[in-house]
Amino acid sequence: MNPQLSNLIDIGANLTHSAFEHDFEKVITESKSAGLSHIILTGTDLHSSTAATNLARQRPNFFSSTAGFHPHVSGDVTTADFDHLQTLLTNPEVVAIGETGLDFNRNYSPPDKQRQVFETHLELACTVHKPLFLHQRDAHTDFYSMLCAYREHIPGGVVHCFTDSRQALRDYLDLDMHIGITGWVCDERRGRALQDIVRYIPHDRLLIETDAPYLLPRTLRPKPKSRRNEPKHLTEVLSVLAACRKEDAGWLGLTTSNNARSLFQLDSRSLTPAAEVTTS
Repeated sequence: MNPQLSNLIDIGANLTHSAFEHDFEKVITESKSAGLSHIILTGTDLHSSTAATNLARQRPNFFSSTAGFHPHVSGDVTTADFDHLQTLLTNPEVVAIGETGLDFNRNYSPPDKQRQVFETHLELACTVHKPLFLHQRDAHTDFYSMLCAYREHIPGGVVHCFTDSRQALRDYLDLDMHIGITGWVCDERRGRALQDIVRYIPHDRLLIETDAPYLLPRTLRPKPKSRRNEPKHLTEVLSVLAACRKEDAGWLGLTTSNNARSLFQLDSRSLTPAAEVTTS
């Protein structure tokens, strides 16, 4: 472990993904050895949200979770699913609502249904008073408009895995949102534009994440044998981000961790393990 890179917080890792079934404990041990002190587990549907919450209940000192419905699954979300989601959101381990938003790049769910499900998440944020964990791809106009309509009544959030334009960045910062940076910034092909604009993100609005098992940093040397991303590679995201911003990586890591603690209220929630969550 680089002693300068410690107490890092990965604000988005999909560790309930089947890619981690065979070596989950090894992945966690290596993430701690790399300097991570906390991981927020991403919920993208009812199953993963429940599984993430259960893991966070079992290891509250190291895990928190989010709960919500990714735009890709919006087409299948039912009223009963949202009833279960509301129950999950009452748990202190669940520190954010989402992953939710709009994705018109692939349109795995009809755009109208995506908007409907996203709006329900926004309404929940107004009543539950937890921040949003947001996804937006090729849908900035609609996404920004809907976010603007509710911004006054929600306690903030993070536009996770930000890959959009400088104008989109300005728009989200004008709404006082946080910005999540992933291994996309390490991609010499797709990430050049992002590398050029990350310096415009204010220190107090910057967060880092792996989005594991996705977005393995392409700058890793030696190149890993597997294409699976892991939380231990958060240090690579941080190092490249710091280089792009011409800042010290150790200082920047501490800053992003403090931002995560503040946004997700990680220091104020209960750390006492509780019984397993069910949705039946």
